[in-house]
Amino acid sequence: AAPAAAGDDDDDLDLFGDETEEDKKAAEEREKAKSSTKKKESKLYSCGKSSVLLDVKPWDDETDMKKLEEAVRSIEMPGLFWGASKLVAVGYGIKKLSIMMTIVDDDVSVDTLIDEYLTVEPRNEYIQSCDIAAFNKI
Repeated sequence: AAPAAAGDDDDDLDLFGDETEEDKKAAEEREKAKSSTKKKESKLYSCGKSSVLLDVKPWDDETDMKKLEEAVRSIEMPGLFWGASKLVAVGYGIKKLSIMMTIVDDDVSVDTLIDEYLTVEPRNEYIQSCDIAAFNKI
């Protein structure tokens, strides 16, 4: 009789870990909470940033490089941050402006910036052309 009584106690104990309905609901709620947190985090961090080094070339050696830099820095848009700049000798007395900028990838297109802002009126009075010297994801 003693072994039979011990067998009855084993029936109450679930050795294989079958989930009850309450356990299933709790697990689903945890998964929902995890996925919503991941979605929020991915939205916060999905918009990458890039560091871009632009080479801005003047028309000739008589171009006022201070005004050229002012013309470049006058461009303001959300997600565009201008950084350090320096003048680099090209040859024959001509210098180009190398300027750093940080952009938010979702907000600013470098090609659009060059084509629609830097090389059009009135900035094209100072700027002959622009090249991307370096492009790094941050």
